[in-house]
Amino acid sequence: MTSDARTPSHDTPVALPGARSPLFRVEGVELLSPLTLVFVRHGVTDMTITQQLSGSGVPGPPLNAAGRIQAAKAADAVYAIGRRTWPSAAKASRVIASPMVRTRETGAAIGRRLGMHPEGDDRLREIHFGAWEGLTAEEISADDPHAMHRWRFGEIPAEGGESFADVGARVDGLLVDLAAQHAQLASVGGDEERTWVAVSHAVAIKCVVGVSMGMPANRWGAMWPVPASLTMLQLRVSTTGQVVERHLMSLGSPTD
Repeated sequence: MTSDARTPSHDTPVALPGARSPLFRVEGVELLSPLTLVFVRHGVTDMTITQQLSGSGVPGPPLNAAGRIQAAKAADAVYAIGRRTWPSAAKASRVIASPMVRTRETGAAIGRRLGMHPEGDDRLREIHFGAWEGLTAEEISADDPHAMHRWRFGEIPAEGGESFADVGARVDGLLVDLAAQHAQLASVGGDEERTWVAVSHAVAIKCVVGVSMGMPANRWGAMWPVPASLTMLQLRVSTTGQVVERHLMSLGSPTD
């Protein structure tokens, strides 16, 4: 009897040592166990309620009473990953937060729940709204009825502010660095799956998902991560620290 063995295609799932689930074969690349990044949007502030734009041009408002409750619930949801939810993921072992007040407060709540001190990274900050800082969409549209529509579709930045592409590039730079750190840890301490938490903002989260999924920038504004929600990206990283694949596991899952 002759065998009918065939050469597997590049997307044939194969189990790799140290991985909790099958990874897809990538020809010529040795993959590590996955790195899961949990992006947490901060809880609400008074400006969230009044729908005033709150960007990174100023430190921004703190969480209000409802936002502090949301932050605690988000912390519980993060703690549950790898325990009661997402059993295929590792437990969160690191928290990184935007330097803005509302994200530092949300990150602190998560850090307390996990028993660790959050790190800060400026690349997680919100988009800079420039001249639109503190305004509502109605106020902006009173001067230019098409401005907010064009902004939401990534056609223009706010005057003196950042574009979607600017934000996507800086948050993606953080992802690339985190992948390299994951590989470095694997090289010295052994290959294992990791889950790291990044506390950020609505537009920043939209942009990093858009970049990761290869979406055109004019579609990024169609994503709506609600306050205190979880967005999960899983990175497949090579032993040399390169991001080989990005998987969107969850977008804006509510924790409230």
